[in-house]
Amino acid sequence: MPHNDRLPHALYRAAQVRELDRITIEEYGIPGATLMERAGAAAFALIRERWPRLRHLSVLCGIGNNGGDGYVVARLAREQGLEVSLLQLGDPARLRGDALMAAERFREEGGRVEGFQGLPRQTELVVDGVFGTGLEREVAGKWREALEQVNRSRVPVLALDIPSGLHSDSGQILGVAIRADATISFIGLKQGMFTGQGPACCGDVRFHALEVPAVIYSREILSARRLDWAQQATLLEPRSRSAHKGEFGHLLVVGGDLGFSGACRLAGEAAARVGAGLVTVATRPEHAPFLNLNRPELMCRGVERGSDLGPLLERATVVAIGPGLGQSPWGRTLLGRVLESRLPLVVDADALNLIAAEPVSRDDWILTPHPGEAARLLRCSAAEVEADRFEAVARLQSRYGGTVVLKGAGTLIRDASSRPPGVCSDGNPGMASGGMGDVLTGVLGGLLAQGLDGAGAACLGVCLHAAAGDRAARDGERGLLASDLMPELRRLLGGAAGTPC
Repeated sequence: MPHNDRLPHALYRAAQVRELDRITIEEYGIPGATLMERAGAAAFALIRERWPRLRHLSVLCGIGNNGGDGYVVARLAREQGLEVSLLQLGDPARLRGDALMAAERFREEGGRVEGFQGLPRQTELVVDGVFGTGLEREVAGKWREALEQVNRSRVPVLALDIPSGLHSDSGQILGVAIRADATISFIGLKQGMFTGQGPACCGDVRFHALEVPAVIYSREILSARRLDWAQQATLLEPRSRSAHKGEFGHLLVVGGDLGFSGACRLAGEAAARVGAGLVTVATRPEHAPFLNLNRPELMCRGVERGSDLGPLLERATVVAIGPGLGQSPWGRTLLGRVLESRLPLVVDADALNLIAAEPVSRDDWILTPHPGEAARLLRCSAAEVEADRFEAVARLQSRYGGTVVLKGAGTLIRDASSRPPGVCSDGNPGMASGGMGDVLTGVLGGLLAQGLDGAGAACLGVCLHAAAGDRAARDGERGLLASDLMPELRRLLGGAAGTPC
């Protein structure tokens, strides 16, 4: 999902946006038809901006208010001399209220309405006005066939409010969903647009408040917070000119079973790159002599058993455990010793899998599961986790405590406070490669070592990691390596207000 600094950070559930809509109409006297006209005008302005040479567009309209928005777009397009095919899905006799008025005006001004029998060959853009935010059941029958045909056509798509078939609250695809090139959302951004399948379906997200009174937003507590690096970078403070390394913590990275030395190496360097004062890597004795050959700033120690960690834990201020740890007796023993230490932790990878087998709860750790690890922690399937990521991250935090980072498209962050969960809108598909999670573990550990609390380190670290991935992907997403993020981490921190203190 392309970054857009102008997007609001407040996210809502569909029912909340409908309530904001009701308040606007009933309490502030702005007619629903006026809001529909504004929505259609905003969408058409975006069409003119993104597709200035457009000659023919097909507008797919459902039988609700989303379809009404589509009728307004179609009318405005005809008024500007564009060729328009208005394709109605569902019985037009079921149109009611403002949507019916919009349809009647379209016809009165000479517009022609056809049933959907496929996209006309000359179509250069599809406007999706089929389903709005009220969809709760799986798309089936002719509706499904139409959405699938649009996706197969590879014609660019602009979705009105939300792509049809995408659940507004969870980001789950209800059978099939439009994969739009752009989505223009109205009144309030829907939380499901930014996680799960939402980013893949929405494309470039734009927003228009439809000129509703700003005061109405105080009537609904946002359900989630959109997080991005542009916002998080402003929270950094410059370091004192008299600073020394002892002020920025000592992170101990524990991991790297036989054959997996790269994981803890990545985590260690990432922690150093985000400003940790000292970084020690505790790994298999076979790895320790060479692990820091091209990164001599890392201190590497070989450990055979949990007791070997004692002196290292005494010097550390924070521990990151899991990268390359494995689930052998060696890994289990090290995890057990780390859990005894009571130092603040970042827990990832096989450390999470070991905890899933013997659950424990703590207030002073950050857990960073991907959907598969989250499923093991919750003893459900990965598909169940992805079906409602907001529910999954809430259950994880309730069961295991601390701060939970549920990785994936639209990484979620939940802590024990009453604040709504955070949703990172940075990042790209190129980051779906080995070692990215290890880098994130190091980033989070390095920030914790510098004195940030768990929630602050998670929000800042996740966005920093994602933004570094976006910068590294400027040369292409395919083939992006975890180590490509290292120079970008430093550049991003150097370009912010300062480094964490």
